[in-house]
Amino acid sequence: MATLTIRQLDEKIKTRLRVRAAHNGRSMEEEAREILRAALSSSRETKEPNLVESIRRKLAAAGGGVDLELPKRESFSEPPDFGK
Repeated sequence: MATLTIRQLDEKIKTRLRVRAAHNGRSMEEEAREILRAALSSSRETKEPNLVESIRRKLAAAGGGVDLELPKRESFSEPPDFGK
């Protein structure tokens, strides 16, 4: 098993972890393991199918997006013929 040291943890976070651990009948260390296990066991793919959908949902929640008028496409010019 690996060991993890967390430095510069805010005192309020540490207190909340201690209270949560006591509420669940665990040590702070075991509570931190359980929080990490729960956070990392859920697959991101099941929550967010893809980046575009994720952004689209977040924009829709913020009031939608902007409809842009796309410029008309023009045909490309012929490429130069360097062989002649």
